[in-house]
Amino acid sequence: MKVNWNNIKLLFLLGLVVFLYAFSSARNNKRTISKPHVEFLGNNNLFMTQEDVSKLLIQNQQYVTNEPKEILDLNLLETTLNANPIVEFADVYVSVTGHLTAKVKQKTPIARVVTDVSYYIDSNGGYMPLSKNYTERVPIVTGFVNKKNLEKAQKIAVKIQEDEFLKKHVVRIHQNKNGTMDLKLRQCDFVVKLGDLKQLDKKINNLKAFYLKATKDKTLNNYSKVNLQFGNQVVCTKA
Repeated sequence: MKVNWNNIKLLFLLGLVVFLYAFSSARNNKRTISKPHVEFLGNNNLFMTQEDVSKLLIQNQQYVTNEPKEILDLNLLETTLNANPIVEFADVYVSVTGHLTAKVKQKTPIARVVTDVSYYIDSNGGYMPLSKNYTERVPIVTGFVNKKNLEKAQKIAVKIQEDEFLKKHVVRIHQNKNGTMDLKLRQCDFVVKLGDLKQLDKKINNLKAFYLKATKDKTLNNYSKVNLQFGNQVVCTKA
């Protein structure tokens, strides 16, 4: 009987590949985890530190370092980081060499609520706690603010972030009991009455026009109230 050496070679190569794969997988699973490496994405202002993230990882996975890769619950670690109110999203993975990496994107604060409690409003309109590591310079929000309903303050804060004039001049957003909104400008004594948020862009344009004219006329300090609630009108109350 003629021996088919080609088939024998093929079977040998196939067996070798299976053996090498199994050996590599076993060896890979036995690799021990290194100390977590934390990489922050986006903004360089750190509201939480690498040590803070490492502690969260260690506290929620009893054995993180110097243990085999196969025991690590990456989903648990990722869920833990994503549950932190400072974190927008996190990605946790282990390299083939056993390096544990956590990529973290922090939330972006756009306003700071100062009432009976203090916290940030993030760019998505959500709650974000203050940090002992860094304080962001953003407009203050006062008045009747509900942590579970930050939509109005967030909408105005986004406008301030996007507009150079507002970003330069607005220092406070005030929410009244009836839900209407006021603004306070830097180095100005008057209160800007926005009212509701209908036609907000038009009201902002009216405020800019008034400010430029009053600055030119040197009359900014003559008013106690600038009311933008009446459509195209700017109604001023003298001090």
